[in-house]
Amino acid sequence: MRWARVAGVVAALVAEVAAVGAWGVGAPRAVAAPADCPAFAVIAVPGTWETSDTDPRQGMLSLVTRGLPASVRTEYVSYPATALPWEGEVYGRSEREGVNNTRGMIADLAGRCGATRFALVGYSQGANVAGDVAAEIGSGIGVIPPDRLVAVGLLSDPRRSPTDLLIGPPVDGAGAAGARPGGFGWVSPVVRTICAVGDLYCSVPNDDLAGRFAGFATQLSAPDPLQIPNYAATLNSILSEALVPGWLSILSAPQDDPSSEQWSRQVQQFLASGVHQSYPQYVVDANGTTATAWLHNWLADIAR
Repeated sequence: MRWARVAGVVAALVAEVAAVGAWGVGAPRAVAAPADCPAFAVIAVPGTWETSDTDPRQGMLSLVTRGLPASVRTEYVSYPATALPWEGEVYGRSEREGVNNTRGMIADLAGRCGATRFALVGYSQGANVAGDVAAEIGSGIGVIPPDRLVAVGLLSDPRRSPTDLLIGPPVDGAGAAGARPGGFGWVSPVVRTICAVGDLYCSVPNDDLAGRFAGFATQLSAPDPLQIPNYAATLNSILSEALVPGWLSILSAPQDDPSSEQWSRQVQQFLASGVHQSYPQYVVDANGTTATAWLHNWLADIAR
């Protein structure tokens, strides 16, 4: 009996060797993904004042992510989310922290779940964050390969470019913080941006010197050494497109209503208008679909 048991063990070992190849280089056995790995992960970055480091909330994007198919997992990014684009003293630091937290969330999930596809969505400052992370991925230096990022939806992106694929009526200029030099690279085909007419976060006219300099200052409030070439490109764009008309506007402004006061009044009127919060009602197509509903339907279709 003992010899029979030994023979059985030897036979089992031989079978195992045969399964992996005589030299140990046969095809690896399939390893199932962890049970908690979603097929599709939506990484959502809330807007200014909608969340914090210690109190994660959803805000505007809840209208986009609520009711997505069961195969979708939505994760919300926490970060300071402080300051307006033209209040440069803390915006840049907040935005960079948001980028770092978003990178970390994607890297952690991607490392555990090799088959998961990703979408990035953001609103306001969160769109700045989500767009910057998407641009990194699209350039090939991000935390996942470009082919794993299958959708990027940006509501009121402060770095919107006139060349980004806009859903809805046309708008002037670019985002308050200036367009991303180089754009979205390899992920450009999967990026959709929505900007309401009159929303100064995502639509500052090209010749608005005060608005563009105010937005540019936000990027320099906590400068990233790796972004110095991009800062230079943005400044060159401002000087070439807005300096002459902007300076002429300053010179032609009456003494009793200087251009600085005109800009301040414009910002105050914008804040009072509610345009920046209008996306749940802002219609973007002939069917009457609102901005948040359009993004929701788009993500749901991709997930199916």
